[in-house]
Amino acid sequence: MGDGRILKGRNRLPCGPSLSAKCNIYPKVVDITYCLGRLPFLSSMEIKRVVFYCYRRQNVEAFITKKNSVDVANKITALNSLVTKGDFSKLGDIRETVLQLRAPFQLINGLKAKMQNAKMPWPGDEGEKRWQQAWMAIKEVWASKWNERAYFSARKVKIEHNDLCMAVLVQEIINADYAFVIHTTNPLSGNTSEIYAEIVKGLGETLVGAYPGRAMSFVTNKSALQSPKIVGYPSKKVGLFIKQSIIFRSDSNGEDLEGYAGAGLYDSVPMDQEEKRLIDYSTDKLIADRDFQYSILSKIGTAGNVIEKLYKRAQDIEGVIKDGELYIVQTRPQM
Repeated sequence: MGDGRILKGRNRLPCGPSLSAKCNIYPKVVDITYCLGRLPFLSSMEIKRVVFYCYRRQNVEAFITKKNSVDVANKITALNSLVTKGDFSKLGDIRETVLQLRAPFQLINGLKAKMQNAKMPWPGDEGEKRWQQAWMAIKEVWASKWNERAYFSARKVKIEHNDLCMAVLVQEIINADYAFVIHTTNPLSGNTSEIYAEIVKGLGETLVGAYPGRAMSFVTNKSALQSPKIVGYPSKKVGLFIKQSIIFRSDSNGEDLEGYAGAGLYDSVPMDQEEKRLIDYSTDKLIADRDFQYSILSKIGTAGNVIEKLYKRAQDIEGVIKDGELYIVQTRPQM
């Protein structure tokens, strides 16, 4: 069943080669490159191009392993069989085994071509060590398919774990000043005429991950986008920052299903380590400078409204702010 709805007995997950809006395998994920050239409201707005590199499950887990790491493939199969029989202690062993995989030349050459076509820096140009660093990050994303929280969450709603397909999205990291999430229908009230957004200092992992404290939140009516209203002030004590780099993001067919939200259960891994910094919002421009605050919140609200009109339905949007400029990282239908 192509849309991943709950079936009688078990939820059979679709698995396919594309996250394109036109692909019926992943009908709930949109192709952000459709936005390019269609957002006239901000000349400074940039859509960061995404490189998507995924095979069908049987190709990822067979092509990578059996053609290049037969011993690793056999070990994963044996361990997975034990997990299926109830020995959940083997989940960690599977993750460790996945990290032993060797990259086949076809994958390396294909990924290199995709990244270069998207004008993204190829890690191998900086030496073999940097490529190996990137390859390890890719494997860590894939290995997160077998993390305990995700495994038991899927099991709880009777999702067949072997049907899960893990895609890897490759994106440049903007060393952001702020990160935000927009819901173009207010999820707290259900009000379709109102946009709700949250924003934090630094990278978005502190916003979408399990970091304590509140984000700054605001609402804006779609008929009054220049009048954002703050509804919550930030209390997070930590911000994450990073140099210009690349991140390998998880995107599975176990996300955004009816009755099950798998987003956030799997890992996204940057090539370089983020730096944790203690932050004080009381002295930050986002709080202390009203003109700056108004400018940023208005841009975020306007972006959400235009993107919703573009896709003709409510959107869940992620983005960042760098030097006052707005960048859209991802958009997908709001569930």
